[in-house]
Amino acid sequence: MSVIAVLGLGTMGQGIAVSAAGAGHQVRLLDQPSRQADCVDAVRLRFDRHSTGQPADLRPAADLADAVGPADLVIEAVPESPELKRALFSELHGLVAPDAVIMTNTSSLPLDELVSAVEFPGRFLAAHFFHPAELIPGVEIARTPATDQESVDVALAFLRTLAKEPVEVLPQAGFVANRLQIALFLEALACVAEGVAAPAEIDTIVRTTFGLRLPAYGPFAIADMAGLDVYQSILATLHSQHGERFAPPAELTALLEAGRTGLKSGAGFHTYSAERSTALAAERDDLYRRILAATA
Repeated sequence: MSVIAVLGLGTMGQGIAVSAAGAGHQVRLLDQPSRQADCVDAVRLRFDRHSTGQPADLRPAADLADAVGPADLVIEAVPESPELKRALFSELHGLVAPDAVIMTNTSSLPLDELVSAVEFPGRFLAAHFFHPAELIPGVEIARTPATDQESVDVALAFLRTLAKEPVEVLPQAGFVANRLQIALFLEALACVAEGVAAPAEIDTIVRTTFGLRLPAYGPFAIADMAGLDVYQSILATLHSQHGERFAPPAELTALLEAGRTGLKSGAGFHTYSAERSTALAAERDDLYRRILAATA
């Protein structure tokens, strides 16, 4: 068990606290004094909805020192304001143990603008949780040039105790997930603006077609199963009709020139053994049936 301080008990902070408490950690909770009691009540309500029998060790903190003094990890989840986050990190000076890891829940603010306000920059990194944090398993991890490997290892180990699936990414704006989902959103808006379909119709198309696949496989695995040559052909048509944003990328062309057409050739973005290729179709169909049954 670790002692986790969660600073900021809005939507994301509440979910992070619930997730940590559900994994058996002691969680110290802190928000603005005027909001503290209501936020703590909200955390407890969310824990009760999510709980699988693990008792909650949720402790409202009297002040910042009480919250972070005994903490092994400090998770900052205040609103996405660089000034607000930097001010909070400055207030932590002298209160946080030198070996405590400080994690900021952001994927949009440049980490180099935040780390300069941290007393021990080697112990600082980003951990981007997704709403609702007590349910969504993915977490993006990003380090700064100053972050030491031990802190990354501590963060990864902690997240795995929460049954998360952390992935380390470069600290670029939006990391990976937000870039992907915003790209989809913008293209959906373009379809609406062009009169191709209405928002409700687009939601139905996504939900009942490729959206069905995404809980089981990522975009590269899906492309391999479809065939990279098929994707190249689709891109050529889209490129001719919709412009440069659909130009076939050099990375895809290079794979095809190397004979890597995906699952059918045994290699695409991923490599597949003969046994894996044979088993994958049956596994895929079973997963899709289960997803359909769960969402019916």
